[in-house]
Parts: sequence; C-alpha cells; structure tokens
Amino acid sequence: MRLLGKQEIEDIAVGAALLGTGGGGDPYVGKLMALQAIEEFGPIPLLSVDEVPEDALVVSSGMMGAPTVLVEKIPSGHEAKVAFQTLEKYLGKKVFATFPIEAGGVNSMLPLALAAQLGLPVVDVDGMGRAFPELQMVTFYLDGISATPMVIADEKGNVTLLNTIDNLWAERIARSATVQKGGSVMFAIYPMTGKNLKESGIHDILRLEEEIGRSIRLAKENNRDPIGEIIQLTNGFELFRGKVVDVNRKTETGFARGTAKIEGLEKYKGETLELRFQNEHLLAKTEDRLLCITPDLIAVLDSETGLPITTEGLRYGARTVVIGIPCHPKWRTPKGIETCGPAYFGYDVEYTPVEELVNKGVTMK
Repeated sequence: MRLLGKQEIEDIAVGAALLGTGGGGDPYVGKLMALQAIEEFGPIPLLSVDEVPEDALVVSSGMMGAPTVLVEKIPSGHEAKVAFQTLEKYLGKKVFATFPIEAGGVNSMLPLALAAQLGLPVVDVDGMGRAFPELQMVTFYLDGISATPMVIADEKGNVTLLNTIDNLWAERIARSATVQKGGSVMFAIYPMTGKNLKESGIHDILRLEEEIGRSIRLAKENNRDPIGEIIQLTNGFELFRGKVVDVNRKTETGFARGTAKIEGLEKYKGETLELRFQNEHLLAKTEDRLLCITPDLIAVLDSETGLPITTEGLRYGARTVVIGIPCHPKWRTPKGIETCGPAYFGYDVEYTPVEELVNKGVTMK
C-alpha cells in the first residue's frame, strides 16, 4: 500500500485523460473532487491487487452518461456515497475497497474522491485499460461477472437499484434511466470478490496513468518532447499531425456522438484525418487509409504541450498530434472484438491491430 497525495492526483488526471481516448468525462472535474477530498480527509490509500483478500467485497464506482453533460452538471460527490451505501445495505456486507471501472477521464478520479469520503482504499486496477462508452465493455463481462446489483444516483436524490438478467440489459436500462435523470449519474457497479478482481481486472492501471502524467510534466520542465516520451511509455504510434478544421458533435441517447476532421501539417500536408467518436474516439482514417480502430486506443494530444484533448474539448484551430496505442490483449480475443470491435459500433471494417496498420496500412473502401 502507498498513499496518494496532491501531486500524484495531478499526474493521474493527465494520464487518465490520455487513456480515456477522448472520453470518460473531463478528468478536471474529478481531479478537483479528489484534491478537495484529500484536503478534508488526508491522502488516499492505494492497494495493489495482490493486497486485496480473496473473499473481500470490492465495488467499482464512477459516472455514467455523456461527457458533454458533465461539464454543466457537475456531481457533488454525495451521489456516489449514497449509491455505495445503498448497495452495501442491499448486499448486507461492507465494501472493502473501490476501484475505477475504466482507466479514463473522470472515472479514474471519482473513485479516489469517494474512497477518501468513505475511508476506503482504492485498488490499482480497472476493467478496460482505457475508456469505453457502455457498461458491458469491461473485462469482467468477458469473464462472466455480473454488472448487477448496481445502483445509480443523481444530484436530486433519486436512487435506482437494478438487478438485470445480463450486462447488456444493465446497460440498456441504466442508460434509459440516466437520460431521464438529466444525462449523467453516479454509480456503484460490478460488485465482486477480491479473487474475481485479481483474475479479471487490468492491473497497475493507476500507476501507468501516473507515469504518463509525470512524464508529460517532467518533459515540459526539462524542455523535452513530451509526445515522444508518451509514445515510448505506452508502446504507441504517431498516426497524424494537423489542425482541427471541423467538429460535428451532439448529445443523444446518453452519449456524445460525432466526428472531427484534422487537416494535415508537416509530412501529413495534403491529407485530412477523420475521427469518429461515441464518447471515446473509435476510428481514425484518412480519405484512403485506416489508421486505428477500436478496441485499440486513439488519443488526440496538443502538439506543443503533449496534453490530451477530450472529445468535448476539441476546437477549431487546435494543433494536434493523434496517436494510436495497442489495447490490452483481452480485447483482441474473439469475445473482446465482438464486445467492442468495429462491427459493434456499425463500422464496416475488420479489426486490424494498430501496429499492423502502421506497418502496412489498410485501404478504405
């Protein structure tokens, strides 16, 4: 176990924005909540997965909804506390620890704030290794772990307890309730044992986020290229450089959906990159080449600072570098591709690992 203080939170927030692949909610909001929680309750205990007893009850916490809504509908933190207390009462057992459902955006930060409020440790693990838009898009689903019972709570005091027949129904019903509750809610979800978490979760994800954030911070302090260091740290690839010339974004059915176009600069001059997103960036292509496709990660970085830009933060004129990062091996299994590969999102292309696309490319139809 180690304790997370303010600098660690700052660094994790930057790494969370990058692994959030444009989505997961703006980590700035969650960072402020976590920093305030540290002010009130002190440093946050962080456990490795190996430190969790096998029979302990662990529960994921976070936010569900459209990131664009979160900017205006900021959670107080009380919603997550109520959701956890409701789930504990229903299960008749105390929660040993919490953990982020996804390594992305606000959902990497909210469990830290909640843990400080409740006096719980956070486990250094998640269920995605990145961010995805739907509740069943986690490694726990791949391994047959139920999302329910789950609790969603809003800022008005509405609390909903769900028990569903499978995780796809959990997503459908919870998404509908989220829309009715204003487009964003806090949740307690995927209650499981420490044994489940060790076997199914993606380990050491907060440590990776902290390393990413620290590398960007130190590169800036020492006048080094932060983007090169990020690519080395994540085993990623530079896909494109250019200026944002168009963003088409709308909030519907509980998601932020849209496209962005980036006009090429430097060696990419004469080309235009198109990004497609549903909360997270899911596809990157030029007029004739596929560059990266879900479940691999697509991140947009500020070309000068190396700082990640979220989908709701994309603006005309921004100078950017787009990178691709290989996903966790669990997502490259047949069930992983079925769950969050191109076909699930309606893209008529076969999944090809980003490293293969970079080396030989795939021509778009």
